[in-house]
Amino acid sequence: MAMNEVANIRLRAFRSRRLSYYSLLLLCLLFGISLFSELLANDRPIVLRYERQIYFPVFHDYSPRLFGQRNTFVVDYRAVQGSLEAQGGWAVWPLIRWGPFETDQSLESFPSPPSGRHLLGSDDKGRDLLVRLVYGFRLSMIFALSVWLLSFAIGMSLGALQGFFGGRVDFYGQRLSEIWSAVPVLFLILILIAIFTPSLVLLIGLFSLFGWTGIAQYQRAEFLNLRRRDFVEAARALGASNRRIMFRHILPNAITPVVTFTPFTIASGITSIAALDYLGFGVPPPTPSWGELLLQALTHFTSAWWIATFTVGSMFFVLLLLVLINEGVREAFDPRKGRG
Repeated sequence: MAMNEVANIRLRAFRSRRLSYYSLLLLCLLFGISLFSELLANDRPIVLRYERQIYFPVFHDYSPRLFGQRNTFVVDYRAVQGSLEAQGGWAVWPLIRWGPFETDQSLESFPSPPSGRHLLGSDDKGRDLLVRLVYGFRLSMIFALSVWLLSFAIGMSLGALQGFFGGRVDFYGQRLSEIWSAVPVLFLILILIAIFTPSLVLLIGLFSLFGWTGIAQYQRAEFLNLRRRDFVEAARALGASNRRIMFRHILPNAITPVVTFTPFTIASGITSIAALDYLGFGVPPPTPSWGELLLQALTHFTSAWWIATFTVGSMFFVLLLLVLINEGVREAFDPRKGRG
């Protein structure tokens, strides 16, 4: 059966599980929207016309002197908004006029409960909770997807080389995998983060560097199983190079572990970055993150129920979508299930 026909059958099988299919669409939609969080929620206008000049505050930092403001390093666009009508200007604001780092000084106390001013309430610094959740979701997804992409690329490459060539390549590759998998990853990552300044790029690199061993084992097993199949021997007899055989003939047939483990790997990445931020070893404050909000939820558990409720609810919802997606993928790639 042609590979593209098999892929179409699997895709139809996945789409037939409506709950999984719509969960994937919803997750992609939410992530796509979060990529433009600055246009959705911000304390800066998207476009501003001031004294016959057009400015784009969301995309560029301007000097306060351009807007007649002194003794400050950051433009107060809310103050600028008040003077626009007098000089014929206008501004296009995001849907939510609160930035992820902006404190609402008009609140009587921090954190404050949900209201018309802040739909989900504010955190312990007076920042809008909904905005922090949106930006935190984007951070979590970027981290999880980056770790998944890099760790799977490393693991698939090493596993494919081991399984295809065998012999010494497989022997030394297995020893490397065994040694690498025996390293206490969490403690080593915490030590490295304590030594170096934590950043999103550093966290992605560390988790990718130590997260490839699992997929490498599965990829090795798939290549060992497929390298002696008739279609591989036929390709070799026709003079196909090792590279062509690996990437054109074997890899498309060995992709099942990669696809089936992807939702759980992404879910693991989301919980990992939240755990690190909760422990204080993640991205530096005041970066919006779900882990930092979970720490606030614990600190103000009895006095600010909305922080725990909406933060845990957001994480639960995203992880539930990933579980539903995984169910559909597993069913679609299960060879024991009937196709059609």
